[in-house]
Amino acid sequence: MKTTPVPVVFLLVLASVPVLCDSSQPPVLNLEALPETRSPFAPLDDVHLLSNGLLQLGQSMREFVQKTKGQINTIFQKLNIFDRSFVRLAALAGEIKEGEEELKQTAAVLNTHNEEIKELSEKISVKMESILQEKGQLLNKVEVMEEQLSSLSVDLVTVRQVAEIDSLREVIQRQEQSINSLLAAMVEQGRHLDHQTMKIKLLEEKLAAGASAQETFEKMSEISMSELPTAAPFLTSDTSSSTTMTFFATDFPSDCSELFDRGERANGTYAIKPNGSEPFMVFCDMSRGRGATVIQQRRDGSMNFDQPWEKYENGFGELQGEFWLGLKKMYSLASQGNSVLRIQLEDWKQNRHFIEYRFYLEGPDSDYAIQLEYLSGSLPNPLSNHTGVVFSTKDRDNGRHWASRCSHPQSGGWWFSSCGDTNLNERYSRVRANGRSERRRGVQWRSGRKVSHSFAFTQISIRPLDSVNSL
Repeated sequence: MKTTPVPVVFLLVLASVPVLCDSSQPPVLNLEALPETRSPFAPLDDVHLLSNGLLQLGQSMREFVQKTKGQINTIFQKLNIFDRSFVRLAALAGEIKEGEEELKQTAAVLNTHNEEIKELSEKISVKMESILQEKGQLLNKVEVMEEQLSSLSVDLVTVRQVAEIDSLREVIQRQEQSINSLLAAMVEQGRHLDHQTMKIKLLEEKLAAGASAQETFEKMSEISMSELPTAAPFLTSDTSSSTTMTFFATDFPSDCSELFDRGERANGTYAIKPNGSEPFMVFCDMSRGRGATVIQQRRDGSMNFDQPWEKYENGFGELQGEFWLGLKKMYSLASQGNSVLRIQLEDWKQNRHFIEYRFYLEGPDSDYAIQLEYLSGSLPNPLSNHTGVVFSTKDRDNGRHWASRCSHPQSGGWWFSSCGDTNLNERYSRVRANGRSERRRGVQWRSGRKVSHSFAFTQISIRPLDSVNSL
């Protein structure tokens, strides 16, 4: 609503006064007679303009005040967040300092362990050198003994000299095993050193991270909470493990099964000592989840098995190739009781078969008579009538089945019960390209009166009855 200013109304009232005083004459306004005066009031347009400006200014001031209040509230919120962040950073800095001290202590411990491991490695190297020297000396002794024995006749060789040679060979074998153990220990020590070095590198990285976190704490106005490092876990080192090396074993295993129980898993020659026997070398088969002592093996016919009684009693051949362990050693193994005899055969097409018996072997006074009880196998059982059968050779026919009653004399030594029995120590015969053998003799497995099969590989082994079953 617009209002008329008071000075304008006052002028209008003054102009109408003559009309009210003299009504006969028309009023005449003498502008010249009026004194020339300036109004002290501003024009109406200026007043309108000024009032609009003031209104706009007031509205702008109100908006400014409201915006300022919002900014002040935001500043207070940021100050509160900053205070909480400062408290967290202060606590985190304390944890980082504690972790840094612990990491330094751990690094010192690891360095000490590295020094100890280096000293142990040096000691192992010195011991290996001494063992190698002793091995060379023993080899020289064996060569000298062999030269002395070669100059004498076979009949003049004493049992004591043979035992001494066997003893030296066993010592060399044990030393080779000790060297292999030392090499394995050195490899393990190297792996342990690499592990310790990796731990030290990790500690150095964590120490560097702790230093960086300290610098960041000092410049916390330039970092965000999401980039803060976390406290590192405390690392410890295991010093409870130790390596024990045995250079000369005095507790010989009783057979290959005990060797397997001690952790041996590789096929090869080992020294054993059955109960009541002297130590001797054998070939151990560790391939079927337990250890078995091999007493006979044939693979290529390189060894002549047509030997006299003395050879079959004491053994012949090479343990890494074809051999017969010997009846005396077999008796010492079987005397431990509850034994299983396993016969494994492989034909010319690499097909493998086996048969197992529970067995007992009598001593030399009974001509090593055998007792068999069938257990399992993939072969027919041709030895069902071999209970109580004695061992015979070409020069000692204990069973009276060698030459007097057989039209075709047997070759090799075996437990013969009748002519034409299965004999895995017969003359080795090869198979021609057409599949027929040169003669129907050799390594034969007879499953009937007129049915027989020739095999390229034979292996007879002994294991305890309570060992893991065959696969």
